Amino acid sequence: MPEFDSPLKNIKIASPCSADWNEMYGNERKRFCGDCKLNVYNLSGMTSYDAENLLRNSEGRMCVRFFRRADGTILTADCPVGWAKVKQRLTASATAVFSLVIALFSGVFFASLSGKHAELGKLIPMPLSTPRPEPLMGAIAMPSPTPKVTPKPVATMGNIVVPKELKRPDVNRQEM
Repeated sequence: MPEFDSPLKNIKIASPCSADWNEMYGNERKRFCGDCKLNVYNLSGMTSYDAENLLRNSEGRMCVRFFRRADGTILTADCPVGWAKVKQRLTASATAVFSLVIALFSGVFFASLSGKHAELGKLIPMPLSTPRPEPLMGAIAMPSPTPKVTPKPVATMGNIVVPKELKRPDVNRQEM
């Protein structure tokens, strides 16, 4: 006689429901269906432990939603080869693509800041760092004093003109 070890291995749906999961009110684990007036539990959104406990503790009529693999096993949130792996691969791929796009745009941005426009096929060497000025050390050389040049006196020759007011009357001479 076969041994009953997991309720997930023996799920059979008596009458499939055509209600839309996205139109139901609730969260990713449980939503309320207005057609059958029952809570619908998403087994594929739960871990295997949570899904098995829900099935063991349920009493009476219960509505579930799940995804089944080709081999008949049910996909759960902790399934290593199920949706979790697909989401992980998709996330890693999206991260890689996003990183490449950011790297491309930042490269174009920094190239536009340099002010030099490269031609296709030509490499422009970029300095690895900004050159620093070299320090100079030594004794200070004072400039030699320059002698002050005094202008030479210029000799002026010619007749002197004395203004009339400054002329003194001659005492010996008589006016006529």
